[in-house]
Amino acid sequence: MPVKKVKTVEKTALTPIERAVKCAELAYDKKAYDICVRDISKVSSIADYMVIISGSSDKQNQAIADNIRIGLKKFGKVNDIEGATDGKWIVMDYGDVLVHVFHDQIRRYYDLDGLWGMAPEVELAPEIKAARKETDF
Repeated sequence: MPVKKVKTVEKTALTPIERAVKCAELAYDKKAYDICVRDISKVSSIADYMVIISGSSDKQNQAIADNIRIGLKKFGKVNDIEGATDGKWIVMDYGDVLVHVFHDQIRRYYDLDGLWGMAPEVELAPEIKAARKETDF
C-alpha cells in the first residue's frame, strides 16, 4: 500500500493582530525591550495596531527593524520604512500595523505610549512583556 504524503501548507497571510504580535516577537529576538502592542483600531483610522519598541543603540534598532522586515517578508512586504539609516526612531508601515523602534530618550520625549494610552494593550507572552533594558553595574 503506497504511503500518502501530506503536503504542509505554510500560511501566507496574517491577520493584523497576528502581524503585530509577530513584530513584537521578532523584536524580542533581537533583545528589544519595553515592547508594547496597542489596538488603535477604535481610536484611529491610520492602522489597526501600533507596536512600540525600545532598543539601546542605533545598530540594535537597525537590527530589530531588519529582523522584523525579514521575518515578515513571506507574509508581504513592508509599505515604507523611515529612519532606518539613522536608527534613532525607525517607523515601519505595514498598512494595518505601524511599528516604532526607538532609543529610550526619544521614546520618552515623544511619549507615544501616553499619546495612545486610551487604546487597549494587547496581551503578549510573559517573557516579551517582562523584557526590560539590561543595565551594566
